[in-house]
Amino acid sequence: MTYTSKAIGVAGFASILLASTAFADVCDTPSELGDLGSFPGEVITMQGSMLGTDQEMLEATVSCFEQATGATVQYSGSRDFAALVVADLRSNNAPNIAIFPQPGLAADMAKEGHLVPLGNDMADWMTDNYGAGSSWVDLGTYTDSNGKEDFYGFAYKMDLKSLVWYSPEQFEDNGYEVPSTMEELIALSDQMVVDGNTPWCIGIESGNATGWTATDWMEDIMLRTTSAENYDRWVSNELPFNSPEVINAMNIFGQFSKNDDYVAGGASSVATTSFGDAPKGLFTSPPSCMMHRQASFITGFFPNKGQEVADGEADAFYFPPFASGNLGNPVLGAGTLYTMTKDSPATRAFFNFLKEAAAHEAWMQQGVFLTAHKGADIDAYATPLLRKQGQILSNATTFRFDASDLMPGAIGAGAFWSEMTAFANGQDSQTTADNIQAAWDAIK
Repeated sequence: MTYTSKAIGVAGFASILLASTAFADVCDTPSELGDLGSFPGEVITMQGSMLGTDQEMLEATVSCFEQATGATVQYSGSRDFAALVVADLRSNNAPNIAIFPQPGLAADMAKEGHLVPLGNDMADWMTDNYGAGSSWVDLGTYTDSNGKEDFYGFAYKMDLKSLVWYSPEQFEDNGYEVPSTMEELIALSDQMVVDGNTPWCIGIESGNATGWTATDWMEDIMLRTTSAENYDRWVSNELPFNSPEVINAMNIFGQFSKNDDYVAGGASSVATTSFGDAPKGLFTSPPSCMMHRQASFITGFFPNKGQEVADGEADAFYFPPFASGNLGNPVLGAGTLYTMTKDSPATRAFFNFLKEAAAHEAWMQQGVFLTAHKGADIDAYATPLLRKQGQILSNATTFRFDASDLMPGAIGAGAFWSEMTAFANGQDSQTTADNIQAAWDAIK
């Protein structure tokens, strides 16, 4: 299976644009570290895909563990992490810790016997201390070659996708209120049309990756129209792509994206508008749209590279659930999973460090970090917007990873993208779903 992550490139770009440059004194956090043990002179090796500012922030945070224990953490980052870590694991040259942005790849490595279980106590702790804790445990729970299931992946540093961006000034001038249900969001969109405003900017063009924005819409809507269990079955194709549940979600997306009155430039512009250019309509004079659904990274593509948020010209609210669905507060996102690939007492202590609220607060205050840790001080977030996003995560009743990143590459970065582009260009939902299912069937 080939794994892809459409979020890696855009999220990395945004982190460079938005990150704080002040990393000093990050260990002086509101919460105190517990006793992690003493490991002077011991070295913990760590491998991941984080580079640039993300790497600097990680190393600044890890320094708190080093100061507390005397151990040294050596991090090696690479854009080719997925290929490198597999090669190292298979050649018995494993680091102590591997940081996976793709749960599917981590699951494969667990099945091959290359990951060390973190244990039920760690899983129980996460269930009790993370918002939607059982969702995070499920994300890091895999089966080994003997069919035994265990907990391997500790989620640390999350990304949030279930967001709608808007201009507070435009909402205030027009008397609009932030909706708390999907029914209210649709009614608000209709009211905007009546008022002569265009509700949405939507763009799914992204070069060879055109269509991925549409898959995010689909994933968010699936979590709001069917159960989390059905979402999981959809990811594995136990729930076929042309099932009624999936076609229903696609049709709801079409109510937004195929409605000329709803979309800036009309429905025909969706497939040709770059995902990075789409939100700029919020800031034209007059604005060409009132709302834009996109993940937290998108501020890096605003005209002033996110300064609009600091200046109060832009904000975001939670992409709400249907009140009639009784599905709680689902959240779509991504994140990194820390796995143990070579055991040692110092490495075990590092995973205990990740349980500490202070380990989260140390990164929260630097910027570009979200956590579902319910014990972390919400005031440690670097900005009010990050604080709001952190609250959305910690209040989530269900969290699910980006579905297309979990699907085989031929689907998640292939047929799903291309067929959703065809859908945006006028193809009906049944044909779209049938074509994606045919692609699934071809690789079985």
